[in-house]
Amino acid sequence: MSETAEATDEASSGGHGHGTKAILAALSANLGIALVKLIAWFFSGSASMLAEGIHSIADSANQLLLLVGGRRARRVADEEHPFGYGRERYVYAFVVSIILFSVGGVFSLYEGVDKLRHPHPLEVWWLPLGILVIAMFLEGFSLRTALGEARPHKGSLGWFQFIRRAKAPELPVLLLEDTAALTGLVLAFLGVLLTVVTGDGVFDGIGTVLIGVLLILVAIILGVETKSLLVGEGASADDVAAIRSAITSGPEVERIIHMKTLYLGPDELLVAVKVAMPGKQLLADVASAINQIEARIRGAVPVARVIYVEPDVWVSPTAAEPPTETIVLKSSD
Repeated sequence: MSETAEATDEASSGGHGHGTKAILAALSANLGIALVKLIAWFFSGSASMLAEGIHSIADSANQLLLLVGGRRARRVADEEHPFGYGRERYVYAFVVSIILFSVGGVFSLYEGVDKLRHPHPLEVWWLPLGILVIAMFLEGFSLRTALGEARPHKGSLGWFQFIRRAKAPELPVLLLEDTAALTGLVLAFLGVLLTVVTGDGVFDGIGTVLIGVLLILVAIILGVETKSLLVGEGASADDVAAIRSAITSGPEVERIIHMKTLYLGPDELLVAVKVAMPGKQLLADVASAINQIEARIRGAVPVARVIYVEPDVWVSPTAAEPPTETIVLKSSD
């Protein structure tokens, strides 16, 4: 394999900005939203507003963790981690999906159940309603930014398929996070509005419980997806087909004996392949052939940056074994 320092540098620095604009937009929105939600809770006593305030604080921490994960993933490979630190992004996304969403969800459930057990009317009711409307516009802007950044990477996939298949975790996390935030705001708005109209604080508690359930469901979905990335995913079916076609499109290879792929990080794919080549070749010719195969693979799937090609001679498993020769030793007597 001819792996150059240029390819290694590209792997360590390229592509880690995916979603950075969307992350910063979401962080800016959530910090402001969290502050005004907590102010509204303080003056109104709405459990829904408190749950939404904690939700926005958790979202802000989420975005900070995603930024930290992206920064740490850019570290250069060393002896302890020879394939680099690309999977740091998966680790931080997993922390976001499990711990912070779950904490926000569990806290919201606790507050909602407490409000259901001890309902009370809201004070200064117009404040939380007004803030929730403003928050909806801000979260809508954040979601629109995330959708705009994700659309070029989505291609022809549906949004659900994109979240399931994306190798870079930041954009799927933001899409689900912003969608959950908007849905939570609608639930909080309805809970506060029904409490104001009926004078019964139970509706505020119901809205808070629903927000908690929503956050836990999002945590489960993200946890399942990021766990799959942490365990290790191979290339998509389309990329596998493109890699196979690139390998066999030249005259060097008789056939592919077997091939495996693995994402070392969102922007770095490992390809290990054993190929059958003509048996009577000079070593220099084999090395040249391998270099050409690697170049074609990188041209077909640019994210395939770490490539190992093992040459071999094909022997059909169904081929008849050559006849064995029996040697009989006779006594000289």
